[in-house]
Amino acid sequence: MNRSFYRFVLSFRGGVKGDLNALFAESMFNDLSFPREEKSFDTLSRYIEEKADSQMPSAIFDELYRLYEERFPQQ
Repeated sequence: MNRSFYRFVLSFRGGVKGDLNALFAESMFNDLSFPREEKSFDTLSRYIEEKADSQMPSAIFDELYRLYEERFPQQ
């Protein structure tokens, strides 16, 4: 199954306190304008950079996207 980045990251919600991936996921979930069906690194990265939310840092995004690509390789 090839799911969106948003759906993949939701699996990190509810993690242990201080888990940066869980904090990113929670912030992303609460961001109603996040592109929820997007799969493209470039589009998502641009959104993260322009949003500049301290709870969604680009370094964490990069790591989560790497994990996403490993789990759901783009065809």
